[in-house]
Amino acid sequence: MNALFRSCLVACTALVLVAGAARAEPEPAALVDQQHCMFCHTRDAPFLAPSFQQIAERYRNVPNAQFMLEHKLRLGGKAHWGDMAMPLPGDRGGPLSAEDAHTLVQWVLSQ
Repeated sequence: MNALFRSCLVACTALVLVAGAARAEPEPAALVDQQHCMFCHTRDAPFLAPSFQQIAERYRNVPNAQFMLEHKLRLGGKAHWGDMAMPLPGDRGGPLSAEDAHTLVQWVLSQ
């Protein structure tokens, strides 16, 4: 392998790694499906509830937002966007562990 090719390969690999790091977290598809998130939310447009991007824009830099959103996912909660409240876990797909709630909220806030 000549030096020019090796240098190009290293540079391209670095670009791919940097581009991948700049993207949003991969969707935790199993959790999104289990909790029926897409019944009310979409990634980028309001539907029955705010989009994941709207939630991220609103809460990304709010202190303690991660904790508040995890709590709301695990227990349901009052409406902060219009009249629709977050459904109770039993109405969404069942209980959600603290770890799974953390994973979902991290993903939403990365949008």
